[in-house]
Amino acid sequence: MLDRLLALENISVIGQYEPEQIVSKLAELNDGEAIDIEKSKSKDVDDILRFFNSIPNQPWSHTTHQFGYIAPRPNASVENQAIQHPGTIQTDVSLKNSQINIRLDRLHIYKYPGGGTHNVMVAFAARNQVGDSQESVTFSQIYRVPEGNSAGIAGHPIFIGLNVGHQGLAFECSTINVKNDEDEAILQVLESPTFQNGLKLLTTAQPAIAPFTTISLGIVKYLAQKHKNVAVQKLYLGLDFEDAAMGIRLAEGNYIAVQVPTETSINWDKWIYKPTLGTIVHKADDSPLEYNYLVFRVSRYQG
Repeated sequence: MLDRLLALENISVIGQYEPEQIVSKLAELNDGEAIDIEKSKSKDVDDILRFFNSIPNQPWSHTTHQFGYIAPRPNASVENQAIQHPGTIQTDVSLKNSQINIRLDRLHIYKYPGGGTHNVMVAFAARNQVGDSQESVTFSQIYRVPEGNSAGIAGHPIFIGLNVGHQGLAFECSTINVKNDEDEAILQVLESPTFQNGLKLLTTAQPAIAPFTTISLGIVKYLAQKHKNVAVQKLYLGLDFEDAAMGIRLAEGNYIAVQVPTETSINWDKWIYKPTLGTIVHKADDSPLEYNYLVFRVSRYQG
């Protein structure tokens, strides 16, 4: 069994806040209605209740993620591809004790706190299994995404040559909405070529990895706690080689992580990946997923 990663455990997403804390955070982000609720002691009680009752329905308030899987596209086919739960796929045992690449193929912001164009820092953590030892690795990147759109990226490198042991892969991710203008200098560092190229890993332990990971993780936690900044999504994936009924298998392909109210919110039988549009749509009418979601790609490392 894979040991749980703990790199991002201290980051609390906005959906974990108490309602009063959510109102305060939204007011920091210049949400006009939240500012009115927070400052006005004489506001109509019905308006206050309506606002509080609307919070659980906000796409950014959900603390659950539902996962899907898309198999590699055969021979550049333009046929629509099925989406299934990654617990139902066939594991690829040839990935045991091998190296893989993890890339970000989609970051879709349906609705985040604050509105407008979002500076979204995505923090990634994984366990690099080198021989009989393990080292935690983290990597962060910033993406500028207008609300209701996807980031202008596809195949953005995260971990290149990540070493997978005989048990599988432990992977964490968190997104932080960065609204504090004073953090622009940090954002520029994260947009530099050093961070744009992903974290390249070797088959031997690397002394520089530990300090790099410490610095990267420190930046993530610092920004997550700053005024006007807020973590929105946090997820954990344990991809293994076992046949347990409720496990998630490791194989090459795309893994989808959707921020949803419940783990049964989406029936993947009704959704497809449409190569001609380059996105996930409903079978009936090509309507898009109205949720916040990320899509990761796992592929075999070619050294």
